[in-house]
Amino acid sequence: MRILIFHAYLLRGTGSNIYNASLARALARMGHEVHLLCQDRHAGELDFVDAVGTWEGGELRVEGAGGEGTCTAYLPDIGRTLPVYVADEYEGFDAVRLPDMDDDAIEHYIRANVAAIRDVADRAQPDVALANHLVMGPAIVARALGGRVPYAVKVHGSGLEYVVRPYPDRFLPYAREGVEQAGAVLVGSRHTAESLWEVMDDAALPDKTRLGPPGVDAHDFVPRAPAAARERVLSLADRIADSSGGWGGDAGAAAALRRLEPESERIVGYVGKLIVSKGVDLLIAAWPDVFAAVPDARLCVIGFGTYRDGLEQLVRALRDGDLDTARDIAARGRELEGGERSRLDYLCAFLDGLEGERRASYLRAASEAFEWLDFTGRLEHGDLPDVLPCFQAQVVPSTFPEAFGMVAVEAAACGALPLSASHSGLAEVTRQLEPVVDEQVRPLLSFERGDGAVEEIAGKLAEWLTLDEDERGRARRALSEEARARFGWDGVGKGVIAAAEGRLDELPRPVG
Repeated sequence: MRILIFHAYLLRGTGSNIYNASLARALARMGHEVHLLCQDRHAGELDFVDAVGTWEGGELRVEGAGGEGTCTAYLPDIGRTLPVYVADEYEGFDAVRLPDMDDDAIEHYIRANVAAIRDVADRAQPDVALANHLVMGPAIVARALGGRVPYAVKVHGSGLEYVVRPYPDRFLPYAREGVEQAGAVLVGSRHTAESLWEVMDDAALPDKTRLGPPGVDAHDFVPRAPAAARERVLSLADRIADSSGGWGGDAGAAAALRRLEPESERIVGYVGKLIVSKGVDLLIAAWPDVFAAVPDARLCVIGFGTYRDGLEQLVRALRDGDLDTARDIAARGRELEGGERSRLDYLCAFLDGLEGERRASYLRAASEAFEWLDFTGRLEHGDLPDVLPCFQAQVVPSTFPEAFGMVAVEAAACGALPLSASHSGLAEVTRQLEPVVDEQVRPLLSFERGDGAVEEIAGKLAEWLTLDEDERGRARRALSEEARARFGWDGVGKGVIAAAEGRLDELPRPVG
């Protein structure tokens, strides 16, 4: 089968980028012919991409061989402006939030992509298509294909929550245009479905909404013994250090990875964007209490984003015992990632509660704890199977709704306890993993958003890391087996095809 996928962004990093790269790889592995439109200038370097299409003087040129069981990546010529949902940086582009673009710029972007899809469709004659995000992908696909090719829509959450919900007058018409002709709309969780239905206000939409979460590569994301995990992460560090400066890790990543010693340390990880809504400040504020209870603990923060400077400022302030500066950082919030001033309420509540001996003991621990924290910066998604088996736990502290907890699933597949915020798609992943672990471990899988979040994260991490080794090992094995058995990319690929063809009876509804 010939499958066209429209994804307007990169094929590495996090979120929808990884979804589309993994989906394309799985579909090609299953014998399908995949035609993937993206903006990854280095797509040709990926192991699953067999050919690359670009436009020269308005003419589509393809280098490489296609056919059954292959993937061709196409890079539409959209100019320098790349519309995004949250502030971010993209090599070679001026990334601009969609709400900050004027109508003419948005229509130019749409027209450029419509023309590209039509060229690809004329050349490849796809049987089905997939449009990603609620805006602008579905509207672009709808205009380009004009009813010639059945397609499905995959809602990832960011376009819905950061663009359509807060700016319905401008963006709801685009969303409705794209969804109207779709055979099905795929969501990662019941939470996203309910949010989508509320925002779209379309009585017909629930009947064609189906569950279509991301998956995990069960062959790559596996647990490893500490010695083997150490060997793999050292090899990764060597590869990054030997790279020629292209994608493959930020400066300092290799050194940070070499400091991971799973044979002698109890390592906690974070993987994801470094932006305010991901709640990394809560984990950093919790770290001194974790370290005080578990002196051989280490924290490894993997990711990139506009709030990294703010997080590093917070680390320095807490390490130096400067609570006034820490409170100022919490009060400024998004201002430190280039947005409007906003208060980080949960962090403020924790800092305001530090008094007397509690304050003194926390700052004593903080003065040493952050010597055991490392930022790796950006890593490729394909690097994570070499890192995650080093972790005893991985925290997913998002304060903003998440469509699905893919990072939690990948951590569990590698045998790390996924401690996630108990809301949205994260809570749905937690509910699916809870039954396979002992009753005493189940509460350690989640924490509540609120003024007590920092202390709850610290307490649950400390309890997990000091749990009887046999009990912890039994839970880690159970989590890994369940995550790898329940989620898999081949199943995701089959679901996407069924959704595009409108075979709704074959797909699960997003039940509560």
